[in-house]
Amino acid sequence: MLDADFFRRWLVNTADAVDRTAALLTELDSPIGDADHGSNLQRGFTAVVVMLEQEEPGTPGAVLTRAGRQLISTVGGASGPLYGTLLRRTGKALGDAPEVEEAAFAEALRTGVDAVAALGGAAPGDKTMLDALVPGVDALGTSFGAARDAAREGALATTPLLARKGRASYLGERSIGHQDPGATSSALLFEALAETAEKDAAGEAGRG
Repeated sequence: MLDADFFRRWLVNTADAVDRTAALLTELDSPIGDADHGSNLQRGFTAVVVMLEQEEPGTPGAVLTRAGRQLISTVGGASGPLYGTLLRRTGKALGDAPEVEEAAFAEALRTGVDAVAALGGAAPGDKTMLDALVPGVDALGTSFGAARDAAREGALATTPLLARKGRASYLGERSIGHQDPGATSSALLFEALAETAEKDAAGEAGRG
């Protein structure tokens, strides 16, 4: 079962991953975007961590809903509404339960991914964050590690694609040959999720 503390630690680990990868995200965003993806997400997830420390939401749903709202209010461009919608809709789908099963979380996260697709009008293959989110959530029913690997592979697979949505789509064929920064940052969510679960498993083994 996953409690509020698990989701808080997931978001803190995501913030750490964004900090480590911010320069790469901005580098990826430079040729096909506004060269601000890394700094925008860094600012947003830093604000999420501060919010979590100050407010301490008590349920998994509340943690994600509040984090989503914080991202929407803090992050500029398209990233704030998209990431905010992902977390907020996932949190709403989880409801008020104090703990949730992994299967329920996977189902809720798919609701969040579907909301992102509807908001952006995109689908897998359009060279967007969905190219990491969809394979990641598809594999989540297997394990957190499988979801991390699938999302990472999805992000890497955006390099040869032609962008059909978002800022990169304005470049047409010049978007080919560049890894999508949104898919790359989306893969960090699953990387942090697997890290959080693995640390929990290691802690349980140590206590055993």
